[in-house]
Amino acid sequence: MSQKKSYDEKFAERMAKRQAKLGPLKEGKVFEHGPAKFLFVFIIGFVIITHLAILVVMMQSGLH
Repeated sequence: MSQKKSYDEKFAERMAKRQAKLGPLKEGKVFEHGPAKFLFVFIIGFVIITHLAILVVMMQSGLH
């Protein structure tokens, strides 16, 4: 009697095959959390640009 594999088992097998094709990660060449890095840089950039824009508006209106 054959047992059906769960979705998690199938997914783990696919991920293992994909990682085996890619080979081991090279130290210092791969940032594991690329989307997190992108989000962090975007948020920091947004905050800096917003602060600068508010500063310019305040300077133009004569507020300190």
